[in-house]
Amino acid sequence: MLRHLTPADYTTMPWANGKGSTIEMLRVEEGGRLKWRLSRASVVENGDFSIFAGIERNLTVLTGPGFDLVGDGLVLPARPLMPVAFAGDVAVRAEGVSAPSDDFNVMTNRALARPDVAVITGSALIAHDGGFLAAYALVPSQVNGRAMAAQDMILTAENLSLQGQLVVVRLPQ
Repeated sequence: MLRHLTPADYTTMPWANGKGSTIEMLRVEEGGRLKWRLSRASVVENGDFSIFAGIERNLTVLTGPGFDLVGDGLVLPARPLMPVAFAGDVAVRAEGVSAPSDDFNVMTNRALARPDVAVITGSALIAHDGGFLAAYALVPSQVNGRAMAAQDMILTAENLSLQGQLVVVRLPQ
């Protein structure tokens, strides 16, 4: 199984807190509850992140200088191409926003194993070991010999052979 998604397959929707919008690339629900979701958003100013009870989050700044995620006793640097994980039900704010930053977001139900998120530049072989693999192209890239435009995504339950620059997510089953 190999599913190739393009920006035409994505849905734009408002943030839960009403202060921006998200491009939802893929959403899977099970029993009426979120299992996992992959999305993109822009952080353009300091401000609160939406709260998602029972959800684990992972954010990777794709463009822009990044910012800090600040909460009660928490300061997590969100820097370009460096994934950062945090709980979705803890109040955090973006602080130190000096210019817009676009980010890639992974949300998973807390009852599942946490996803692995990595930015791959160059060539790599990624072994499938259960669950699903998602590869999101940051630049024109190739996945298993298939050409991908920037912002395309492949979802598969197979091994991946990558070339380019991609965010790769190992999603729990």
